[in-house]
Amino acid sequence: MTDPVSRTILLLDIEKYSDRDDVEQAYLRRMLYDITDRALESAGIDERLRLRADRGDSVMELIDANAPVTALLRALLTEVPAQLRAVNRAASSSAQIRLRGVVATGYVAVDAYDGWVGSDLNHACRLLDARLLRAALRERPDDFALCVSESVHAGIVRHGHPGIPATGFHPVTVDSKNGPLRAWLHGPVPHGADDHGERGEAQAPGGSGERPAPGAGASGAPEEPGAAPGNVVFNFGGGSPSFGGSLVAGDQHGVSGGQVTGDVHLGRNGGEPA
Repeated sequence: MTDPVSRTILLLDIEKYSDRDDVEQAYLRRMLYDITDRALESAGIDERLRLRADRGDSVMELIDANAPVTALLRALLTEVPAQLRAVNRAASSSAQIRLRGVVATGYVAVDAYDGWVGSDLNHACRLLDARLLRAALRERPDDFALCVSESVHAGIVRHGHPGIPATGFHPVTVDSKNGPLRAWLHGPVPHGADDHGERGEAQAPGGSGERPAPGAGASGAPEEPGAAPGNVVFNFGGGSPSFGGSLVAGDQHGVSGGQVTGDVHLGRNGGEPA
């Protein structure tokens, strides 16, 4: 395993990706990566400063620590919403794309199997899968919900840099296997969320906590296991969180709408809804 290196961590995930058919999923993937590339380019972060993991319905970027986080946050707050509006304005109702995003910082190592390892990365993935962030996107009329880690808020957001309004971020706490995880949500905190952001709207067992995909029935009926093609499993070892709605080890609450146990995988496993 390589020595841990300081990185900025960017995670983006498509809401209700696995409710779509193959053609729609292929389109949504193209839009996700196009939006990600444009946002990073507008922040002055070219491919030489990035490592990408393709998770199908999600993308994970490890960004060189020398790249300015301020520029990245400004791009996420302005460029990504503008791109989503433009894409969705021209897309059919079944091809609308809505995203959850997380920005964090920390140390990440690469193991012998090209796996990415680090507790800071684990925490970022837990934030991405938190019910609170899913509920925030579900309750908003726009198409993007962003959460930043405590370290990003302390080092960047709270100082009120141009284009990054400190008052637009609100403290939240997410329950995790290792205890409460503090973060900062951009925009209003979901209605009815408790101090840990885990109460939210009631949902069916095994549900993702997201509203039904565009073009889906109002009931948002769950898919049959294994329905989504191209599933990818990225194993980070025991104790890691899920990414994109997969299995999470330990007695953790609030991930994909329920309590689950078992081995830890990063990615989407066995067609579990994102």
